[in-house]
Amino acid sequence: MPFQSTLPFDAAAETSDSAEVLASLRDAPARGGHWDELRDATGSIREPWRRFFGLLGEEGAAGLEQAAASIDGQIRDNDITYNVYVDNGEPRPWALDMLPLIVDEAEWATIERGVAQRARLLEALVADAYGGQTLLARGLIPPALVFGHPGYLRPLRGYVPPGGRYLQIVAVDLARAPNGEWTVTGHRTQAPSGLGYALENRLIVAGLFAEPFRSLRVRRLAPSYSQLIATLAKSARATMTLDERRERGDSPHIALLSPGPFSETYFEHVFLARYLGLTLVEGTDLTVRGDKLYLKTLAGLERVHGMLRRLDDSFCDPVELRADSTIGVPGLLQVMRAGNVVVSNSPGAGFLESAALHGFLPGIADALFGETLVLPGIATWWCGEETVREQAFAQLSEAWLAPAWTGMPHPSSSDMPPGLAAGPQCLAEWRERIEERPDAFAIQAPLPYSCAPRYQDGTLTRRPCTLRAYAIAGEDGGWHVFPGGFTRLADERQLSVSMQSGGSSVDTWVLSSQPGSSFSLLPSPMSPRDLARGHRHRTVSSRAAENLFWAGRYSERAENSVRLARIILGSLESHDSDEMLPTLAELARRFELIASADGDACKTRHAFERALVASLHEHSGIASVGNVLASQARASGEIRARLSNDHWRAILAARNDFRDALVALSLVPAAVHGAPSPQARGDSPRHDRYDRYDRVALMNALEVLAMQLSAISGAQGDRMVRDEAWRLLFAGRHIERVIAMTAFLHVVTDAGTLATPAGFDLLLQLFDSTLTYRSLYPGRLEVPALVDLIVVDPTNPRGLYGVYERLRKKLDEIAAAAGAANRRPFGESMPPVESLPSLEALCTIDEAGHYAALLALCDQLAAHVAAASNEVSARYFIHAEGALASQVSS
Repeated sequence: MPFQSTLPFDAAAETSDSAEVLASLRDAPARGGHWDELRDATGSIREPWRRFFGLLGEEGAAGLEQAAASIDGQIRDNDITYNVYVDNGEPRPWALDMLPLIVDEAEWATIERGVAQRARLLEALVADAYGGQTLLARGLIPPALVFGHPGYLRPLRGYVPPGGRYLQIVAVDLARAPNGEWTVTGHRTQAPSGLGYALENRLIVAGLFAEPFRSLRVRRLAPSYSQLIATLAKSARATMTLDERRERGDSPHIALLSPGPFSETYFEHVFLARYLGLTLVEGTDLTVRGDKLYLKTLAGLERVHGMLRRLDDSFCDPVELRADSTIGVPGLLQVMRAGNVVVSNSPGAGFLESAALHGFLPGIADALFGETLVLPGIATWWCGEETVREQAFAQLSEAWLAPAWTGMPHPSSSDMPPGLAAGPQCLAEWRERIEERPDAFAIQAPLPYSCAPRYQDGTLTRRPCTLRAYAIAGEDGGWHVFPGGFTRLADERQLSVSMQSGGSSVDTWVLSSQPGSSFSLLPSPMSPRDLARGHRHRTVSSRAAENLFWAGRYSERAENSVRLARIILGSLESHDSDEMLPTLAELARRFELIASADGDACKTRHAFERALVASLHEHSGIASVGNVLASQARASGEIRARLSNDHWRAILAARNDFRDALVALSLVPAAVHGAPSPQARGDSPRHDRYDRYDRVALMNALEVLAMQLSAISGAQGDRMVRDEAWRLLFAGRHIERVIAMTAFLHVVTDAGTLATPAGFDLLLQLFDSTLTYRSLYPGRLEVPALVDLIVVDPTNPRGLYGVYERLRKKLDEIAAAAGAANRRPFGESMPPVESLPSLEALCTIDEAGHYAALLALCDQLAAHVAAASNEVSARYFIHAEGALASQVSS
């Protein structure tokens, strides 16, 4: 619930109220030697904070605990995450503290001038490095810090972006020194992160403290994001053709390029793209044709004119940069050189992030602009200059050691600079290693960061903080500085700030003497008249379409595999299991429940059961139950934005619960999950573990999994928007279902067990039709009735003909929605149900005693849906010029 003040604006009352609120809180002082953001040197509350606490209203300090719970709830409900690599890809909930960092108007004016000046300086430096290189010629910057840096991209030497701006966003990291002076600690020019998290923080915290936010006249962020869009659009318009201008007007297609869901800051990529109205893409979504950049969509190729990237420089183009990059766009640099796309920021600006540059920037600013830097930089010595290096050794006993070249390879962590996260280092211990590779090191004087207040369990604590301020290139050639930024707090035990190491974030409030703007980029309320104009078409990228398609296939494959595993394990103790063993083994091979090459697995029931149980986990090397569940989760994770929270949690629960169940039953090799070996625990060897497993517990785990998969299936049918992309998901399910059903039917029929009680019952279970058959034909085992129900009957949801016909219709609906006028309709290469064999033909036995027509039907339909799957891929995922699928004659 937002804090609402019940008091009129009165300074005396405000002071009294703030004293009352603060008196009810325990207050842990700031660390010694650090600037205290909350209290001054006399211990008095600083003016902005006194006003803030005075505006909390009747709830006062008591409401802070409720506010903390509200933040946790909003983070959970909005699924705000931060992916940390050490967490093995598991997303970590975003860490947000409720109390903002408050910066008064006069202080911000200095920061604003300093950040804009730095941005102008860095733009001039990168333009010179790829242009005339006069700064190098004049000796104002060492060549080693430019040409030796992996962030300097030689393929772009001489390149000038459309509009002439290399940088559209510059981030400057700031920390307040013990004397209160804001100091620059770093620059971010490749793909500055934090803009999305800063906005999400603002939306949450400003809502909690609505009255303080309004009364303190906190400057709003929305106009700055509007400026960013305007800058990107203006640059991108320069790449549009006349025909595109006539078709699109002044609206170029701008995309946000993300490394994907495993990126640390993927949440903010999704959030920022949605807020700014950009198309979120990954490298595989894009293709280069004729020196132009295109997005692969369900409807074909769509030109991209501008791109806000979130990839580091070296990963952008595997053709000319890192050949091992799988997240870039092959040919992107050539499109840039041709002037057909604007990439923001331009690749090649990474060398500006070097810590070693700090010491050279004052001289460059004076030489280029005749100006002194408004904001001082952290005291830095580049060890590549011997005199400077000796000065650092003489002045400092301890210092931070930073690599001179960000992104440099680290062949030996003990020999390379440890970076700020490691804290100050004893220089004497590092002197020999520094002198062996002096160019690689920068020495920075320790800077005790100011400590911001943080509320926790009724106590105001303090944490070191840094502020990342952003400058946006203006359309007039100047720079606009965000009135706020991305503030991070260090972990309790850290001297430097790191979100990976347990740090948190806070909102940044810049106060103003002027009334706040009501401008917002959030959608305005819609009227019925707006809706009457029709729904806006939603661009579906080919990657999203492909993942939807495969999410459907994996969902169906998981259900089939689990059903088959349950049936097999339940059948092995029956009296006719020896008779059915070859059939069950062949089915297990077909569905990769056991390895095809494992010939010994089928010699006895015992060997077969052991092979099946040993292969259930996801690391078995085959498409086992566990492997399919993991694949389903990966494909679904790529389309996370299309899934409800319950749907997504059901998918994760299915994978995680079954994984945990196998570990609990000791059915996963110790090397996979990090447990001690069986011998170390005193257990039996590996093969005995599978001999003595708990069959009942495993069957229970499979039963729970089957129910979870049913819930996922229900969510797919009832919780997703039913557009053409959704049709692809169900086309994937139908393709997988036809493949599975034809395999079930073919194996049992070919084995000659179709007319036996055991084979008859097996097929009914595999087709999930046992209850239906028994209600229609109690006590009878009739092959024509069986074939009619599981093949011909259109009312059976698992009847082969019905599934096949629904697939044909889904594919033609997708083709119509995607505008595939130049493609052959799917229906022409997939014969209609009316042309398929009749029930009488399917039940005919030839002279050899085989159901030849039934076997031929299975082969025919399996071939048709396989060809359809290839055609879907050719049309919508890889955009081949011609159909790749071979035409299968009926």
